[in-house]
Amino acid sequence: MALLEVNNLTIRFGGIVAVDDLSFTVEEGSITALIGPNGAGKTTAFNCLTGFYKAIGGQVIYKGESLLRLRPYRITSKGIIRTFQNVRLFKNMSVMENVMSGVHRMGKQFVGGALLRHPVQRREEAEFRCIAEECLEFIGILDKKDKVAKNLSYGDQRRVEWARALASKPKMLLLDEPAAGLNREEKNNLMQLIRRFRNELGMTIFLIEHDMGLVMEVSEKVIVINFGKKIAEGSPKEIQANPLVIGAYLGDDNDVGEEKVSLA
Repeated sequence: MALLEVNNLTIRFGGIVAVDDLSFTVEEGSITALIGPNGAGKTTAFNCLTGFYKAIGGQVIYKGESLLRLRPYRITSKGIIRTFQNVRLFKNMSVMENVMSGVHRMGKQFVGGALLRHPVQRREEAEFRCIAEECLEFIGILDKKDKVAKNLSYGDQRRVEWARALASKPKMLLLDEPAAGLNREEKNNLMQLIRRFRNELGMTIFLIEHDMGLVMEVSEKVIVINFGKKIAEGSPKEIQANPLVIGAYLGDDNDVGEEKVSLA
């Protein structure tokens, strides 16, 4: 069953059409990848799905409800959580504080309660800390909870970002180039985490990624766009053999053999 439906989505900046009549679905409980060459419109599409950009045409339907007129915080409240291409942490705060910032969107206390340290507020804060610790343990960096975020390696900063997203209890997790800057071991760990997010926590995963090895290994469905248009959709094996995808990545529709290697 489709959890997310994108129908004829069009986004324009001035005279440039960044996303052009794009349609696809993301099935509930799936791991789906959106790929394409640099500048294809992938992140622009993500930004529209999460309320950062406004479309000039089309529809984005989540659980039967349109998202296009909603602000980002309203979309987040529905359980759609995203990460970004570049790590966005509070660099001078601890790992624990960063992850707890992801839990606070679910808080019910007001500023006055926080300032007065009301007992209900203290209980809520303790609950948030427990949730953050569980997320850090799931990701595998609980031992770094008291470290300042800026002092972590790049790979660990990425993991803090994933833990913070996890703390928001997403129903659908959008990962924008999660493997960027990671070494091979870290990418292997990421693939395991993506599977665990879906298999153990019941999330639907939708990712943008340039690492084709990771995409083909972890995804069940791959959507390919180029110049804002969808050019292919199917299983990883179907995508690897698709001549339109081959042409988009190498610029030579005839060099099928070599492109299969590069997409593997």
